[in-house]
Amino acid sequence: MDDYRAPTPATVAGGVALDTDAARQLWESGAAVWIDVLPAPRRPENLPASALWMPLPHRDIPGSLWLPDIGRGALNPELEGYFRDHLEAATKGRRDAPVVFYCLADCWMSWNAAKRAAGWGYRRVHWYRDGIDGWSAAKLPMEDIEPVPTP
Repeated sequence: MDDYRAPTPATVAGGVALDTDAARQLWESGAAVWIDVLPAPRRPENLPASALWMPLPHRDIPGSLWLPDIGRGALNPELEGYFRDHLEAATKGRRDAPVVFYCLADCWMSWNAAKRAAGWGYRRVHWYRDGIDGWSAAKLPMEDIEPVPTP
């Protein structure tokens, strides 16, 4: 369950798949919560403790919430709680709030997260299939963001 980069389907159960133009329009409306599910870089395990390590900045869709790893195939109880809590806070407890999940093109993590949120009763789930890759290729605005620390 760790190979997430592969061709994805065109649809997601319980959600609406967005192309880049539809994603841009929804972003410009300011109506949706945007959630990036891309894993955050981790310090290499074999790097000596005294060695300096700094991950590259993460360019993202402006205004997004970066919740790393919530699109994994199976979530441990702590990560599921983290996902549920942050989704609840971001939507202000509204199950009808529009939410867009994305990652990279051909990444199953955003599909998994969208399907999971729909399964929890969120009714306006969107999946931006091309994610950061599609957004960047369209030369749309981007900004550096930091991940919300995971448990």
